[in-house]
Amino acid sequence: MKKAIIVYWSGTGNTEIMAQKIKEGLEQEEYNVAITEVYQADIETVLTFDKIAFGCPSMGIEELEEEEFEPFFAEIESKLEGRKIALFGSYGWGDGEWMETWENRVKSESINLFEKGLIMNSTPSTDEENECVEFGKRFAKF
Repeated sequence: MKKAIIVYWSGTGNTEIMAQKIKEGLEQEEYNVAITEVYQADIETVLTFDKIAFGCPSMGIEELEEEEFEPFFAEIESKLEGRKIALFGSYGWGDGEWMETWENRVKSESINLFEKGLIMNSTPSTDEENECVEFGKRFAKF
């Protein structure tokens, strides 16, 4: 069976909602999907997957969450070559600059980045939840 993993950090629950909906989309395409919050993620386990979706909201001045997510991602990013990676997250201010910065960082590591990072402003609406499901379905076919 095809398998994927979603690793995320969520402070208010918005990015967690996105993660769950992306998982639904992958499962609709017959993927077996593991999902874990970043503080529970084990790098060696994550690296057993060829498809990995990382989710982190915008924090501070348009940056990744720095206590748990950033250290984890900094440690794993050099080991992601050859894997298919999707990025997603929510934001409450700004214009999504943190995602552009994150995408450019990933592209510079020679990683197979799926589309553009999926971003949602605050709590996803029903339409945006459906957009997350569709994102997951497209990622499954990537």
